[in-house]
Amino acid sequence: MAPATAHVDPARWPDVARVPDTSAARATIARLVVRRALAALPLRVAYGSGAPAGGSGPLLTLRDPEAFFRRIGADGLIGFGESYMAGEWHTDDLVGVLTVLAANVADLVPRSLQRLRGAWARRHPAADRNTLDGAKDNIHRHYDLSNDLFALFLDETMTYSSAIFDRPRHDWTTLADAQHRKIDRLLDLAGVTAGTRLLEIGTGWGELALRAAERGATVLTVTLSREQRLLAMRRIERAGYADRVTVELRDYREVRGTFDAVVSVEMIEAVGEEYWPVYFDALDRLTAPGGRVAIQAITMPHDRMVATRNTYTWIHKYIFPGGILPSVEAIGRLTAHTRLRISGDQGFGTHYARTLALWRERFTSRAAEVAALGFDGTFRRMWEFYLAYSEAGFAAGYLDVRQILFTKTDATAGGTR
Repeated sequence: MAPATAHVDPARWPDVARVPDTSAARATIARLVVRRALAALPLRVAYGSGAPAGGSGPLLTLRDPEAFFRRIGADGLIGFGESYMAGEWHTDDLVGVLTVLAANVADLVPRSLQRLRGAWARRHPAADRNTLDGAKDNIHRHYDLSNDLFALFLDETMTYSSAIFDRPRHDWTTLADAQHRKIDRLLDLAGVTAGTRLLEIGTGWGELALRAAERGATVLTVTLSREQRLLAMRRIERAGYADRVTVELRDYREVRGTFDAVVSVEMIEAVGEEYWPVYFDALDRLTAPGGRVAIQAITMPHDRMVATRNTYTWIHKYIFPGGILPSVEAIGRLTAHTRLRISGDQGFGTHYARTLALWRERFTSRAAEVAALGFDGTFRRMWEFYLAYSEAGFAAGYLDVRQILFTKTDATAGGTR
């Protein structure tokens, strides 16, 4: 499934063409639970060639109901995503279907059965832990797929995070400006001006570092993606800022020195809950007295984070291994033991839904070009599902994205460090 030019181990991509062996009992339970759940939702559902059931909402067609139920019986919601990848269910409104599911996620499984979650929900593989080596591998599996792939659906800024729009109506022509608006707001929060010593954790393809250099800042930006680093360095050199921006292939835990400001855009999601304290300790250690830290973070409600923190999901298996989304409450508790204090917090989740819609539309419209890079139909359906799944999470309000400002004080809650 992975192209020959991508730096990915093909063995990591399972063959979804094969329906998993599932016991009759598990398949029967899955059929009963799923049919009951779908019947209670504002969806129309067609089983095989049968007429759609349900009164309103987007139409979900199960082309192969038996395979669909067997996959869910074997792997729960992982099987739901794999069934889409395999073409066993279809809809003309993927975002609509997934938004309905996201808005009702807490009620999809009867409460009497939720106590049995541990019996079917998979645990995170030990290999996905974000150790120094594990983090490199996890980042490699997503961000090193192909710079050309990302360029097909991102705008010319090559920014892979939520934009901030200045008007309700938007289209592809407004996306680059909206990305710059997001970046500039974050740099403003961090107080980045001429002469600022800035650390960026998570380079992406270099646009934030470029905007900071334009302000006269000196930037050290670190990444674990070799492909991103190569392109970011080329972009920085072409812009004439190689003397102000240094791009290192380095883990945030290995950075030394102090900086006037630290910024990080949608990188905390890849840290892993086990390493959140290490991450915030590093931000504290790397920030000079009186300095600022500004991060952009995707968050989820605290109760959902607690309920799902140990569950291995479709997103973990196929898109972001080792990742977990924090809650605002979790971030507050973690920073209480550092010298970092939250002094600004603004959410804009609906803007992420708009950003993802533009990426998804661009990705699907350029399917032939994606295929020309060597990515097959199963991969393309996987990424269509990923982009729609993410868009639905923000559209339903299940997910949010926030810019959070921390200022560094002289003392922790427990006294001077």
